[in-house]
Amino acid sequence: MTLQILRALGVAQKPRALAPWKGPLAGAVTLVLGLWAGPVLADPCTAVPDRGPLPAYLARGATFSGPVSYIGDGDSLCVALGPRPERWVEVRLADFYAPELHAPGGRAAKIALDRLTAGQQVRCTADHRSYDRIVALCRINGRSLGDLLRAAGIAEGGRGRD
Repeated sequence: MTLQILRALGVAQKPRALAPWKGPLAGAVTLVLGLWAGPVLADPCTAVPDRGPLPAYLARGATFSGPVSYIGDGDSLCVALGPRPERWVEVRLADFYAPELHAPGGRAAKIALDRLTAGQQVRCTADHRSYDRIVALCRINGRSLGDLLRAAGIAEGGRGRD
């Protein structure tokens, strides 16, 4: 099983890059696994419902904290409030607008966010709901993730504010 599948099952909590494969079938195997696992991993954080009321513990001004269980892109992540994805809160950073993954700088922003949050507890203050996620200001040791990303040299360039 790949790390992504284990993470979707709630066994692995932190995404990590797999060792590069070698050989002529590496690309084909990666493509097949990606297509098979992709839909399952599209949104592993499910604490915020697509429709209906927002959980009270995520109301505007509420604080929540936990380890980062998943990095979506350079300005979105999941905070694990429990061991299962049903307790993972998808957060859109309120103070940083990363380039989209397919845009220049997008992959670098995602990698930087992953490195900054690896093994760290984040503390977030909820602002508002945006689709099935919470826009929040998140901090590590008192410093906002947006400030940490800018200090790491990551340029902003996203499509705008939610």
